[in-house]
Amino acid sequence: MNEFEFQTEQFVDIKILRYQVPGFENLSLSQKLLIYYLSEAGKCGRDILFDQNNFLNINIRKTLELIYSSYKGDKTCNEFLEFEIYLKRIWFSNGIHHHYSMDKFEAKFSSEYFDELINSMDNVDLQNILGNDYVDQLSKIKKCIFDQNLYKKRVVLDSDLDIIKESSNNYYVDCTQAQVEEFYEKIEVNPDKPISRGLNSRLVNKSGKLEEQVYKLGGLYSKPIEQIVHNLEKAKLYAENPEQLAVIESLVEFYRTGDLELFDAYSINWVKDLDSHVDFVNGFIEVYGDAMGLKASWESVVNIKNIEASQRTEIISNNAQWFEDNSPIPSQYKKKEVKGVSAKVITVASLGGDCHPATPIGINLPNAEWIRKDYGSKSVTIDNITYAYHMSSLNSGVLEEFSYDQTEIKRAKEHANLAGNLHTDLHECLGHGSGQMKENISTDSLKSYYSTIEEARADLFALYYIMDEKLVELGLIPSLETGKSEYDSYIRNGLMVQLSRVELGKDLEESHMRNRQLIALWVLRNCKNNEIEKIVRDGKTYFKINDYEALRILFGDLLAEIQRIKSEGDYQKAKELVETYGVKIDLELHEEVKSRYEKLNMAAYAGFINPIYKLKYDADSKIQDVDIEYPKDFAQQMLYYSNNYSYL
Repeated sequence: MNEFEFQTEQFVDIKILRYQVPGFENLSLSQKLLIYYLSEAGKCGRDILFDQNNFLNINIRKTLELIYSSYKGDKTCNEFLEFEIYLKRIWFSNGIHHHYSMDKFEAKFSSEYFDELINSMDNVDLQNILGNDYVDQLSKIKKCIFDQNLYKKRVVLDSDLDIIKESSNNYYVDCTQAQVEEFYEKIEVNPDKPISRGLNSRLVNKSGKLEEQVYKLGGLYSKPIEQIVHNLEKAKLYAENPEQLAVIESLVEFYRTGDLELFDAYSINWVKDLDSHVDFVNGFIEVYGDAMGLKASWESVVNIKNIEASQRTEIISNNAQWFEDNSPIPSQYKKKEVKGVSAKVITVASLGGDCHPATPIGINLPNAEWIRKDYGSKSVTIDNITYAYHMSSLNSGVLEEFSYDQTEIKRAKEHANLAGNLHTDLHECLGHGSGQMKENISTDSLKSYYSTIEEARADLFALYYIMDEKLVELGLIPSLETGKSEYDSYIRNGLMVQLSRVELGKDLEESHMRNRQLIALWVLRNCKNNEIEKIVRDGKTYFKINDYEALRILFGDLLAEIQRIKSEGDYQKAKELVETYGVKIDLELHEEVKSRYEKLNMAAYAGFINPIYKLKYDADSKIQDVDIEYPKDFAQQMLYYSNNYSYL
């Protein structure tokens, strides 16, 4: 496995990796076909995400792809190479905005050169991809690419601005924040089983009247949804058990109708399906791309259970009540009975939508609080993705550059891989599923701050327990050195390393980055006895942890407060915490981190090329097997997807 080439290329702040799917060859033909058709469904929704991220994304992508594939001029000159990088960034981020910072990319080639490229194209080809008004469309595309003030940020979280008007995603058309809030506040829901209002729709202002355009067959995004459903129907034939069949059927019914109660039914069926070896997520799931935290982006993950590694998460799941009972959160917000907490380690087989090319390393679903409370949740840690990250980071020099001393470095090399996976297990399996809301309080109360608060809550739960002797007792860690390694890493990343990803002078915008700085900076500023010490040595800044047990207590204190904020829907306190600790960056430290990181020539972000699955037929044209291949060419895969799975 070590001889596998994980990294294939690097451009700007991005490296492209591959991942393996160990164990695929040992699956039954039925399981392989289930993976094949679920993966096909996962490719069919790609255009949905591009369009959700910005209404011009698809036309821009198609135009640039036509140039990239058809241009007969010099492809070695600097301007074409910059054009190529710009296109690759669009592929990577599913649109014209950076997937983390949300800022629009700046084209490093000139508008005159763009005109030259366009003029070299056949007008018939341009008309085929842009329509009869292609000249007008090209004008809009050019203005979008070269006017940095137009659609300059996909998601705006600045509470001093109208976060709907200023965000340039495609979830709302001609709406203001006040109109959106009023529209959804008027929709009555069952307080015991509230639907996720607005999850699968675009809200449009038509002559002063707001109406939802629902994603469904016959509605918005009907063509790609038809193809998703087509492949889900084929996948049904290979369902491993009645529970999995019910999951697929309820998802298909949701796609047919757009009924959010059916989405809840699908989510409940998915939570109940605990025995399937092959599993998947498919649909409009996460709300990070909407400043209001209402609209969900489309995503797909197909996976296989890693039975050996899942022993770790099963131990955690089986002890979920102990962790809940011993949590430092207010007693009134603890669950008296933890239901249905299941967790496993998975091997990803295919990624799609908002999980590709960049992907999470852990997932906890469903997001609906009432389903978590009544039916539980399922959590996964993605083992082959974390392994690919780990292998590609060996000898990068980042650890050595930002660690205070050799003790910290040695501890990381011995414990960091396990510590990171265990943090993800605790975050996803227990953190998101812990605690409960006060009666009649909705997560909507925290508005644009909800995602940051929720991620901080889950991270703090993991941080609090990763230094608990209970983990040693359960055999999950060899000693508390594993927990210390995670504390080192978290403080190092939250206060310094993650800043390498952010443009100088910018605030933190992405919810996970805000969450990490919020936690790290809060404990730093609330130290009473020098638990964390800032040290400048030879002109370089380091953060040294002097008392790990005392730091754990600080993590517990913050967890208690953040749980209270969520449970009570305390918007003002959520705003105060996030804005005070999670948004602004120390400019001097930022400049230093950027300088130190750039000398390492390391990409700050990574994404993946998917494996290719091919049906293998016998002499009678019957499916004999499913072959798997591991391609190396990122551009080739992106063009293949655009040529074969574009339905908008």
